[in-house]
Amino acid sequence: MKKYIFSIAMLALAVQGYSQSAEKGKKIYSQVCIACHQTTGQGIPSAFPPLAKSDYLNKDVNRAIKGVVKGLKGPITVNGKKFNGEMPIQTLSDQQAADVMTYVYASWGNNKTVVTPAMVKAQRK
Repeated sequence: MKKYIFSIAMLALAVQGYSQSAEKGKKIYSQVCIACHQTTGQGIPSAFPPLAKSDYLNKDVNRAIKGVVKGLKGPITVNGKKFNGEMPIQTLSDQQAADVMTYVYASWGNNKTVVTPAMVKAQRK
């Protein structure tokens, strides 16, 4: 019985941590990302790719993280549409990048990946 209660408590803490991370990420998104990717994550056609239901993001989280911390230049295809712009390096801490990406993955039909600061740090190398 004690193990069961402990397991439920740990799960509740994990969910709370995920929620807090996504909430912090939402604030960062509204300050850093919203101008290009818009409130709904739909981007701007022919200029900035959508983050909503993004096959590009959902296919490879490490590639997505790298785009945030190292910038992204050149052609990409997102949800069947080609984009050839530039995303500048985002000057965010590992925690901030993890929070905003966790928010994006938790939103708009994405796959709910939880991005950690350690994952971000690994992509900075």
